[in-house]
Amino acid sequence: MGDHKSWTLLQKFGDSLQTEDLSEVYYTTADVISAVEFELNGDYLATGDKGGRVVLFNSTSSKMGPIFNFYGEFQSHEPEFDYLKSLEIEEKINSIRWLKKRNLAQFLLSTNDKTIKLWKILEQSLNSSGLADSADLHRDSVNASSDDQLTSSTPSCSVFPRRIYAHAHQYHINSISLNSDDETFLSADDLRINLWHIESNKESFNIVDIKPLNMEELTEVITRAEFHPQACHLFAYSTSKGIINLCDMRDSALCDRNSRVFKLQENTNSRTFFSEITSSISDLKHSRDGAPLTFCKYFYSTQAIQGRFLLSRDYLTVKIWDLKKEDKPVETYNIHERLNNNLCELYENDCIFDKFECSWDGSNQSVVTGSYDNIFRVFGTKENLELSIESTQRELFSNVNFNKKILHTTWHPAADLIALAAANNLYTFVKPVPG
Repeated sequence: MGDHKSWTLLQKFGDSLQTEDLSEVYYTTADVISAVEFELNGDYLATGDKGGRVVLFNSTSSKMGPIFNFYGEFQSHEPEFDYLKSLEIEEKINSIRWLKKRNLAQFLLSTNDKTIKLWKILEQSLNSSGLADSADLHRDSVNASSDDQLTSSTPSCSVFPRRIYAHAHQYHINSISLNSDDETFLSADDLRINLWHIESNKESFNIVDIKPLNMEELTEVITRAEFHPQACHLFAYSTSKGIINLCDMRDSALCDRNSRVFKLQENTNSRTFFSEITSSISDLKHSRDGAPLTFCKYFYSTQAIQGRFLLSRDYLTVKIWDLKKEDKPVETYNIHERLNNNLCELYENDCIFDKFECSWDGSNQSVVTGSYDNIFRVFGTKENLELSIESTQRELFSNVNFNKKILHTTWHPAADLIALAAANNLYTFVKPVPG
């Protein structure tokens, strides 16, 4: 499996998972991390939790790699109630996406099940008394709308609400994705994908709609949507049937009608009751733009790929797809192969519906995803590892602890550093530079 010492636990944020007697977990559901995302250059890191909070970290350099420090925290979403449908709307953060830095401010999008919000993060300059310069805050308040209010203030930064994108989704939003034009973004729910302009929250454009006229005929739902990293007219979306659709917005107003379909031809003899559940794609990522991908065995060129490959995660596997090859993935990595005989148990305790994320490294040569027992898996050119956040020496257990799991993973865009979330804890692992 490779050298387990090649990855080192660098930092941990959050309270311990258990008391000393290992019997009582003492964190609340609201503290559980539900989203982790690096800023485009890796200088910042954001987490969202089930309590609707976003926590920000900024980085400093060290010999081991980027060190992240607490930068700020704000309440992004509050619990709501839809009186028309008699439905509670959770405050849980489903997704976070950073925008490119503008002037001296950072911007990010965060979403719960129904509402997307744009936030402005302004660095505060401290005067001799240690207080934030009031001129900085006044300058930002002039640019903000009259309804904007300062949401959170720390010695490091101030966070301002800029726009709210609401009332466009009938079903739960599962993902948002920024376009390379830095002007538009996608939001996807179970049956529709909408296109927004960042500067306008008054309307969005429905570009994918798979809702049947008769809901009894519904056979699949949308699970993720992702813009291509360079071609602003291309995006991909995945479904609960394990299918990836590549769409071109230049073709038609509704892009699902002429999409290219990437689907593994299933062996009908091996199909079981659980096959459709385990094949549902929980995460989807394009290879990063402009970097060579070399660890796919059949592909030996070192020229820039420019988002040619797609990384997908379903319950049991990670797959890598070539955009020029629709009938099968070019690489498949088994994650939970040892659990194939326990799918009935996993179904009964709802673990089979866990949604694991995946991520490329900055050079497109390795990928990371999570598993149970607080273990994460790294696959790539030089190593195929399975490591635990609790001890980098520990192998996979024979008795799986399904309460310990790493659902959320992200790879630093410019360094061999991985951020992982397990329950209410955030971890960073680093691969030290030789010598």
